[in-house]
Amino acid sequence: MGDSVVRKPVYDPQDLEPLLISRQHAGDVDGMTALFEPDAVIDCGGGRFLRGREAIRGYYAEILASGRKFAVGEQRPALICGDLALTSTRLPDGDITSEVARRQSDGSWLWVIDRYSVAWADK
Repeated sequence: MGDSVVRKPVYDPQDLEPLLISRQHAGDVDGMTALFEPDAVIDCGGGRFLRGREAIRGYYAEILASGRKFAVGEQRPALICGDLALTSTRLPDGDITSEVARRQSDGSWLWVIDRYSVAWADK
C-alpha cells in the first residue's frame, strides 16, 4: 500500500484498536503506522521503546514479515478527558494493552503512547 491510499480519519478512539488489527491482518503497514502521531512512543516490552513513525513502521514491518497476527481481544470502553483518551484491551493470553490517544485539530484521534503489556515481568 502506498501513499496514494486514502484512509478515513478515526473519530472515535475506540476504533483505533480494531483498525490496527484489521490493517495488520491485511498487511497494511502504512495504515497501521498512520494510526499514530508523528512522535508517538511504543513500549514493545523487554525494554524496547520506539519513538516516531519511521521506527514504528519498521517494527510493524518486522511483525508482518514474521507472519505473526495480532489477536482480537476484549476492549474496555475508552476513558476520555478533553483531548486525551485512554484505550485498553485484554488479549486472549491475558496480557493487557494500554494506549493514550489525542484528539487532533480536525476532531480525529491518533495514538501518542502505546504500551503493549501493562503486566510487570520479572525476567
